[in-house]
This record gives sequence, structure tokens and C-alpha cells, in this order.
Amino acid sequence: MNLKFKNRIALHYILATAIIMAIVFLAIFFVVRNTVYANLDNDLDFEVKKHTQEITVKNDTIYFTNKAELEEREHLEAQVNPVFVQITGKEGVLLDKSPNLKENRLFALKNQEVGSHYNAFLAGTLIRQVQVPIIHDGKAQGYVVAAMSLTASLIVITKLGNALLLLYPVVLLGLFFISSFLAGRSIKPIKSIIATTNVITRNNLNERVALPIKKDELYELSAAINELLDRLENTIERERQFTSDASHELRTPLSTLRGTLEVLVRKPRNQQEYEDKINFSISVIDFMTLTLEQLLLLARMENPITIAQKNNVFLSTLIDDILTRYKKEITSKELKVNLELDDAEESPVHRYYANLILDNIIENAIKYSRDLGTVHISLERKENRVICIIEDEGIGIRKDEMGKLYDNFYRSDALEHKHISGNGLGLSIVKKSAEAIGAQITIESELKKGTSCTIVF
Repeated sequence: MNLKFKNRIALHYILATAIIMAIVFLAIFFVVRNTVYANLDNDLDFEVKKHTQEITVKNDTIYFTNKAELEEREHLEAQVNPVFVQITGKEGVLLDKSPNLKENRLFALKNQEVGSHYNAFLAGTLIRQVQVPIIHDGKAQGYVVAAMSLTASLIVITKLGNALLLLYPVVLLGLFFISSFLAGRSIKPIKSIIATTNVITRNNLNERVALPIKKDELYELSAAINELLDRLENTIERERQFTSDASHELRTPLSTLRGTLEVLVRKPRNQQEYEDKINFSISVIDFMTLTLEQLLLLARMENPITIAQKNNVFLSTLIDDILTRYKKEITSKELKVNLELDDAEESPVHRYYANLILDNIIENAIKYSRDLGTVHISLERKENRVICIIEDEGIGIRKDEMGKLYDNFYRSDALEHKHISGNGLGLSIVKKSAEAIGAQITIESELKKGTSCTIVF
């Protein structure tokens, strides 16, 4: 059955309501029915008790003491629901009866429980009947049987049953339309979500779902969709950035590589020229590979992340590994590395991101240091944080360029330092890595005197 969402909600509500209503209506019906029977039985008990006191037992004969008064009472009283009374012997022989029975009689049941009430028929009419034994000299001499018509009571019970049967589908149908209307109003924010998401395309990701006023499940759904759109927009933006950066930064080295190879094949060369051109081409390829790896790294970075304890490492160990990797560069420039450690080596940091941060900063300190210079690296614990300071005595950075340090592909005085390799992505990676683990980075520099970088883990 293909129903709209609001109608499905209404249908489920109606099914639950139908079960509850059926139970309630049945309970009402049986409570009223039992109440009617209980009132009728109470009246019968009263009548049979009263008439039992008006009986005379003489030898084997039992009769009403003052039947004339009984007959007179019958004509004088306006009886809405007349009482029929009869005296029956032990063997079921009719001994006496009230005048209103006329030629009819009530039938006593021998095995009927004393004082119990049961239904019977009188001249084709359903009646409610009770019988009690007549005890004389300690022995049961017969029975007093009293009865009342069930016609009026059955009319009430039948009308009630018909009314409940009629109301049942009417109420359910009415509730269905009302609940469908209310469900439609309740899910109105979903239509807004649908309308908003329908206008969102790859080139139009700035639309957001309006949040409902009430902070209910629909509010949470709208907020979740907005968060999903934020992540999607960030992902596509990173993809666009990667495509733009890659096409921009790889165009020049590709052109250089193409031009070098075209020059190489124009005429025969000697062995040394071939080796020089090939080595130059390899260096261009290495630069392109490094740029692509770093661009992919920037594109994959997300914030926030979950930091697992098993990925932690001590800072002192990490710094020692990085210095070992750059031992050749340190030796070639005859640099001195001054390492000062407090007790911070016992404070672990996230291996992956801390390595990206320290590797790039230490590499810059080595790369931009002057020959025979000194690189200072210190670790200090302060409260629950670890402070790492890396200082060099290199070329420094101009004050007006400090605000651009974290921009992709930005290099300070790139034209003046063509001999220093790099693509301007290192500090962008440092910044995103720091954001991923909540680290704080401060860079201070003075032109031609050196740069100091403070990282608070």
C-alpha cells in the first residue's frame, strides 16, 4: 500500500487507537451489561425475600397468606417492570402463583444453585429468574420462584451495543483525518528540507535547511543535514583547491621538464650533457612528487579527529628521529644543534600530526640557516602542556610577510632564495596538523637574524 508519510503516521496511530478503543468499548459494554443485570438481580432478591415472608405452609400445601392483598396490590401499583412470583413443590408441582402470571407458569430447576440468577422464557419473552427453597421444620418443602422481564434491559443493552458499533468506525475515520492533518502540520519542516535539498547542487552548496523553532527530532534532523552539507562543502572545496593548486603548481615544472627533454633530443649530446639533463629532470619529477604528496595530505586533513593512545610518542624520541633523517643536510651546512630537554620527554604527543609539525619546522630551520649556524631546540613542561621552541640563525622573514606564512604556496622572498628548494606548503600542513590536535603555534622572526617557532602541545 503506497501511502504518503503523513498518512502512514496517521494509519499507525489509528491502528493503535483502534485496539485501545476496542478494549474500552468492550469494557463499557460489559460494565453496563453487568450493571443492568446486577440491578435486576438485586430487585429480584428483594422481591423473593419479601414474598417468602408472605407464605403459609400447611401440611403438604404451600400458598400465599393473603393472595387477595397481592392481587389488589397488583392492580393498585403502576408496575413498569412487573414481578412474577410462583410457589412450586419439591417435585416441580405448581402450588400457587401471582395473579399476573394468568395461565402461564414459571419453571423451577431442581439442580439450580440456591439464590443464583438465570435467564428463562415466559410466553416467548425472555425473563430473569431466581428461586429460593422454602424451609419448614428444617426441610425444604418447595421453592419460591420470582422473575422479571428482560425486555427493557435488553433494549438498553442492544442500543448501547449498536451505538458503540456505529461510533467505532465513525470515530476511527474522524481520528484518521484529524491525525493525518496534524501529522501533515508536524512534518511541515520536512517539506522545507526537501525544498532546500532540491536546490542544492555541486555548484550551489551554500544553502542550508532552516532550523525549526522547537528543538525536537526534526530540529536534530535539520541540524544533522546542515552538518552533512558543511562536510560535503568542505570536501568539495578541498577537491577544488587541490585541483586548482595542482594544475597551477605542476604546470611550470611540467613545462620545464618538457622543454628540457625537447632540447635534449634536438641533437646528439655527450655523456655528461645527457646525465646533467636527466638528473635535472629527475629533480623536477621529485619536486612534482613532493608537491602532489603534500597537496593530497592537505586535502585529506579533517578536523576534529579522534586521537588514539596507541598513536602517541614521546617528543624527545620524535625529535631525535627527525634530526637523524636530516643528518646529511646538517652535516653539509656544518650546523650545530643545541638540544635542551626538561622532563618533557615523558609527555607523549600524537605521533602522526606531531611528526608533520616538527618535521616541517625543523626542516625549515635547517634549510634557511646559514652555514656554520646553530639550531636551538628546547622542550619544557608547563602545567599539563609541553612547550617546544625551535630557533635558527637564518635569513629571517620580513614583518609585512608574517601574515601570509600559512598561505598555500607562499614563500618569503622566493626570488631571492631560488637555491633553496620548497613549494610553500610546509607551514600550511603545520597549521592544519596543529588544529587537528589542538596545538598552538607562534612564529616570530627578524630579517637576517633568524626565526623562532613555539609549539605548545
